[in-house]
Parts: sequence; C-alpha cells; structure tokens
Amino acid sequence: MSSEIIFIVIFSITVFGFFSDQILSFLNASWFNKPIPEELKDVYDFDKYKKQQEYKTENYRFGILTSIFSFLLIVLMLLFDGFAIVDQLAGRISGHYILKTLLFFAIIFLAMDVLSMPFAIYDTFVIENKYGFNKTTPKTYVLDKIKSWLLMGIIGGGILSLIIWFYELNPDYFWLYAWILVVGFSVFMNMFYSVLIVPLFNKQTPLEDGELRTSILEFGKKAGFNIDKIFVIDGSKRSTKANAYFSGLGPKKRIVLYDTLINEMTTDEIVAVLAHEIGHYKHKHIYKNLFASIIETGVTLFIFGLFACSDPLSQALGVESASFHIALIAFGIIYSTLSSALGVISSIFSRKAEFQADNFAAKYDLAESLVSALKKLSSHNMSNLTPHPLVVFISYSHPPVLQRVRNLFSISNNSSK
Repeated sequence: MSSEIIFIVIFSITVFGFFSDQILSFLNASWFNKPIPEELKDVYDFDKYKKQQEYKTENYRFGILTSIFSFLLIVLMLLFDGFAIVDQLAGRISGHYILKTLLFFAIIFLAMDVLSMPFAIYDTFVIENKYGFNKTTPKTYVLDKIKSWLLMGIIGGGILSLIIWFYELNPDYFWLYAWILVVGFSVFMNMFYSVLIVPLFNKQTPLEDGELRTSILEFGKKAGFNIDKIFVIDGSKRSTKANAYFSGLGPKKRIVLYDTLINEMTTDEIVAVLAHEIGHYKHKHIYKNLFASIIETGVTLFIFGLFACSDPLSQALGVESASFHIALIAFGIIYSTLSSALGVISSIFSRKAEFQADNFAAKYDLAESLVSALKKLSSHNMSNLTPHPLVVFISYSHPPVLQRVRNLFSISNNSSK
C-alpha cells in the first residue's frame, strides 16, 4: 500500500472519528429534556434539576469547543507534516535513537498539553466552580500538573526507552519483549498504585474506629471477604464529587473511601456501595479485566510489530524512511478504529459486570440501601438520568442509573414475596 493511500486512510479515520463523536454527543444532548422516569423522580427537586440541566448543557457546548480545537490541531499536523517537523527538531537536538524518540514524544505531549491547558483551566475554575464542584486551588492545580509531567517523564519515558531498545535489538520480536514489560508493569501498578502513586496527589488515612468501620468489617465477615485495609482519601481537596473504590490485588487490596462520600451517605448506604465493589472481587471482574487488557495489549503490539519497519507508514506522515515513533503515531490513528470496536464490546461486558456486582449487594439485603446510594450519587454529582440508548450502548461502562434501580427493585420485590 502506498504512502498516499495510507495518508488518506489516516485522514479519513481522523475526520470520521471526530464527526461520529459529535453525532453521539448531539444525540445525547437531544435527550437532556426527556421526562425523568418515575423511579427517579426523587433524585432532584425542581431547583436542583434546573441547575443539573444547565450543567449538562454547558458541558455539552464546551465539549464541542474543545473537540473542535483538538480536531483542528490534528488536521493541521497531518496536512502540514507537523509530525515530520517535530521529528526533524528532535533529530537536531539528539541523533541517538532512544533520545530522539523521547524528545519527539516529549515535544508533542508538552505542546498538546500546554495548548489545551486554557480549556482545562476554564473547565476546572469556571464551569466546575460555577456549579459548586471545584475545590482545587491554583497552587494544587499547578503542583498536580508538574507531578503528572514528572511521572510521565520518569515512568512513561522509562518504559518507552526499553521498548525502543527492544526494537533496535530485535525488530522482529520486539513486540514480545515489550508485551512482557507492559504486562509486568500493569500487574505491578495494579498492586501498588495506591501505595506509590496516590500519596503523591492525595492524603490517605486509615478509617477510624467507629460505627462505619465496624459495619464494614462485619459485612466483610458475612460475605467471606477479608478486609483489613480501609482508608479515607481527601477527595474534597479537589472536588465535592463523591466516590469509593478498591485497589490492589491479593494481599495488597484496600478499600478507599472519599471523605465526600462519608459526609454525604449513611452507614448502610456506604456498606451497600462497598458490597457492590466486593461483588466485583467475588466475580473476579478485576482479574478478568486485567487478563483481557493483557491479551489486547499483546495483539496490538503484535500487529504494530508487523508494520513498525514499513517505509510507507512513516512516509504517510512526511518522513522519508521507516521511523519507530512516526510509525507508532500512524499506527495509533489507524488502529483506533479497531480499538473503538473493542471498546464497545468491552463496555457491554462491563455493564454486565456492574449488574452482577449490584446483584451481589442485593443478595445481602442491601438493594434498598444501594438504590438510595445511587440516587444520592446521581444527585450530588448532577448525573445525566436520561442518556441516549445508542450512547449507552457504545460508550457507557456502567448501566444508566434507571436500569440499575429497576434491576435492584426487581430483586428486592422478588425476595420479599
């Protein structure tokens, strides 16, 4: 396949991706004014619902603006050989094959991040602040950005350097070595993310003795799930939005509760939320997702390995001969079509897993408490209660609140008969 045809494919995929995203966003927005289902009437009062509608609409309009900006940047890079220009710039700074690639991605990443920063700042300090969510101070924002850049440089740069070294060492089988490296890193981060990364951004403190801790431990015993690490994270440092999650594998697993969640919910509701999370562990969803991710990564690297040395792939982006980092950019755009299709399949299984986790909580007579928790989370976070079905099918990793509430009501009604 010639470089001209590859360029047309890359450009077409970029345009198709942008317009398909806009169509989905438009469809979702067209359902904003749908009547709230009867089961969710108590989520919002009149004033809160009006505010939620304004929040959704403002985010939708701002999302269009940011998407257009990102799209135009990519189009300009493609039409005017922007990637080739950055490649030449990186080559002038260093001719070493590893350093040149690292410089190339560093320039691209920093340029994109700096250019998109005004949008991110507006979103955080104007929109989120306007609707009472933002608690991030300018100092925290700047420090978070610096830490993120450093982590990207150290961890991302280190992994990329090894992959490039594998490529130079053995172009035919570098994908296999890279796969082993990425798998090892993924497992390591799954185990130690909360211990190594989270403390750089947030403070985690053990949940104090009291009614909540006692209730969580008692439920853990009842469900046959050993819980000895329960932490509270200062989520209110950045946002009023509430959340809770599990992290770690095996003996490294821990429960993390946002302080905003503890302030918003009753003990029974928090236990119900954690029961849902424990349901994920009991159904081995974490391990299944990790396994699926490992397989997908291996397939992706294998396919990339077939084309990494292809001159036309790099020439499509304006570089004369095969270049690892240019080929990676071109391949990433082309592969995004398959990745999107796999994402739809992944979302289907993810929504099924969420129902299974809900059912696990309901098995311990926590259906009503979980329904109450879901409604509070929806209200507090100003969630969209009427998403378009096609958007749900393509991109929702969780079922809409309405479907989850109906499922839980059905279980509760059946168990009471």
